[in-house]
Amino acid sequence: MTKPINTTGSTTTPVHKRKGSWGGTVLAVLWAFLGVRRKSDYEDDIGKLNPLHLALVGFLATCLFVGGLMLLVNWVVANP
Repeated sequence: MTKPINTTGSTTTPVHKRKGSWGGTVLAVLWAFLGVRRKSDYEDDIGKLNPLHLALVGFLATCLFVGGLMLLVNWVVANP
């Protein structure tokens, strides 16, 4: 069986079979939070990382960020 070919002509791995590392996924999400990423690195991440892992790590990172902001605000308001 042949691998699917994307629009650029290179072969891609099906989404459910991508074996990207959790560390690489966390790093990609953190770069996304900052909003700075080279296009070549972004395309490399898209080809290697599992979108379900990206969504899970993104959700957890967002929860941690919002929780951290809430703790910071409560601490600032509580201290005169």
